[in-house]
Amino acid sequence: MSAPRFIQIHSLHAYTAVLLNRDDSGLAKRLPYGGVMRTRVSSQCLKRHWRIEESDPHALAKLDGFVDSFRSRELVTKKVLRPLDGRFPAEVVKALEAEIQKAVYGDKGADRKNRQTLLLGAPEIDWLAAEAVRLAEAAAGDPAEAKAAVTEWAKSVKDNLKVLREQTALPGGLAAALFGRMVTSDPAANLDAPIHVAHAFTVHGEETESDYFTAVDDLWEPGQDHGADTIQETELTSGLFYGYVVVDLPLLIKNCGGDAALAGRVVEHLVHLVAEVSPGAKLGSTAPYGRAGLMLIEAGDRQPRSLAGAFRTALSGSDLDQAITALDDELGRMDRAYETGEARCHLSLGVALAAGGEQGSLRTIASWAGERVVDAAPEAAA
Repeated sequence: MSAPRFIQIHSLHAYTAVLLNRDDSGLAKRLPYGGVMRTRVSSQCLKRHWRIEESDPHALAKLDGFVDSFRSRELVTKKVLRPLDGRFPAEVVKALEAEIQKAVYGDKGADRKNRQTLLLGAPEIDWLAAEAVRLAEAAAGDPAEAKAAVTEWAKSVKDNLKVLREQTALPGGLAAALFGRMVTSDPAANLDAPIHVAHAFTVHGEETESDYFTAVDDLWEPGQDHGADTIQETELTSGLFYGYVVVDLPLLIKNCGGDAALAGRVVEHLVHLVAEVSPGAKLGSTAPYGRAGLMLIEAGDRQPRSLAGAFRTALSGSDLDQAITALDDELGRMDRAYETGEARCHLSLGVALAAGGEQGSLRTIASWAGERVVDAAPEAAA
């Protein structure tokens, strides 16, 4: 096989009596597939929890080479202008605000309601903050001077940010380098996502229960109403979820400033996060913690393909061995039909995958995945 271009990560996770991801009505997200309704966890939910995880030893923030980023409508207000408070006259800061907001969020950015939730990296924010200080100092306390200076500055800010991005590794932070970003006010700042995440879904039909619960008044006395401060219902679900992630290795290396070693560490950490970090909804009432019962890692140079077809016909239940066998059968059919020759390794708490390559621990398969990124480095540079 030539240098791999893609890493594919397949997983099976079991959860019991949880509400991992809700829709706008407070019910579990769902997906019809194969004529059967399944419980679903959105890709946005999964990515967010992997991105913001802090306590896990393999959190992205603990990577050597990590660069922070922030996603908000308030980046200018809280990260650029707030440090000026008390240092410069309030009238000067106010004179700077509208033009800096528009420079970052677009022509309508002065109004918070019209701003998109934007992701900027620490290098970009630091540069904007330094520019705000420079403009405030040049105004010498005169709001009119500040307004004139920032108006002129705004004409070239996008060009300056473009130069910063071209000369700085991870200008948008690691989160943007991994999961991409779209900046409607500055298309040059857009980044394609090298990590593609599918919506996870149950390999069987939905299993759901309406949970009736109350909050009881500890100081209730006989004769006082019913003794419950609140009476509510919530939906709880159980299931075995199939998850699928693809990593475009050349694009990941490019987004990491050409640093293949950093990209390799990212993939190694990502495998750990996929296996160990659960969506965090309703922690106090459901303890929705679980680890993967199966992790299959593939490295190859052909277009990726999900193995979701293994579960087009819904399984009869959430038995791990039954799901692994169905996945193994689908993998065998794909191999016989397409002969794409992916290299593989896997972790299993159930039966082994006959077509899954060498079986090992999470540490072993994560290290294997990271090493494949280094193998891809010559292809990324081509």
